[in-house]
Amino acid sequence: MSLKAGTKLEKVLAAGQFALTTEVGPPRGPDVDEVLKKAEVLRGIADAYNVTDNQTAVVRMSSIAGSKILLDAGLEPVAQMTCRDRNRIAMQSDLLGAAALGLKNILAISGDHQGAGASGKLKGHPGAKGVYDVDSIQLINIIKNMRDEGLQAGGDSLTSKPQFFIGAAWTPLGPPVEFRVLRLAKKVAAGADFIQTQAVYDIKAFAEQLAKAVDMGLTEKTAILPGLIVPRSAGMLNYMNKNVPGVVVPQELIDRMKGASDPQAEGIKVTIELIEQVRELTGVKGVHLQAIEAEELLPEIINQAGLSPRPEV
Repeated sequence: MSLKAGTKLEKVLAAGQFALTTEVGPPRGPDVDEVLKKAEVLRGIADAYNVTDNQTAVVRMSSIAGSKILLDAGLEPVAQMTCRDRNRIAMQSDLLGAAALGLKNILAISGDHQGAGASGKLKGHPGAKGVYDVDSIQLINIIKNMRDEGLQAGGDSLTSKPQFFIGAAWTPLGPPVEFRVLRLAKKVAAGADFIQTQAVYDIKAFAEQLAKAVDMGLTEKTAILPGLIVPRSAGMLNYMNKNVPGVVVPQELIDRMKGASDPQAEGIKVTIELIEQVRELTGVKGVHLQAIEAEELLPEIINQAGLSPRPEV
């Protein structure tokens, strides 16, 4: 078996096992204990754990620092890197630093717009300048060339090649929908080894997009893990449906949550059903399961969905 980085996530996928990733959101401060608390809740339930990079454009502990904390605690991290905050020099420098710290799973993403942080009680940084020196497709290719060719983006050589398992994001239902599979194809061609999608609730619509990816042969070249976010209320689903690009929530699901006597328990049931449904789709190699700031719900969901224990590879 020829592996690119030898991470557990890569090995699980290479072995044909159904992969499971989840997410650890770093705190809005230098609080190591906050990361470790989440690590203890999530320990052993997934193959790898995304550490977000200033998600929703809110300043948080860096993804690389949070990933190193998880790694030292015995969890395999997926360090995220956004194009929003750095130019190509800074990104490559951070990638080499991540490699030096033992981080091997990297998720290359565009990042939420810098104005996204100004919501609710948070002021955010709407006046910040978005960098976007390169886009996520270019970043994927930069990481691939660093790993495979030992070359920087400008053509200079590295003293040694970093080992990376390269991830990318896909928003299959984002407008304009007809271009989304083509954008996925570009990411696969650029070097994406695995794909985590935006949250999926409309399984029928997602299945149609996935079928296009299958027909193009993309699912033979990369591992697609649909994103599933545990719904905890009808209001939460309404908000995502109206405000999060690419998240489409069927009205019947919103109505179901609205009519539930115990919305949290119903959300757990919904999530298990969604896992079962996407698992049956051709081309799906795993799931990316999230319970934003409610990580304690995940062990029960994963157990009931038959995804525990995780495979030994």
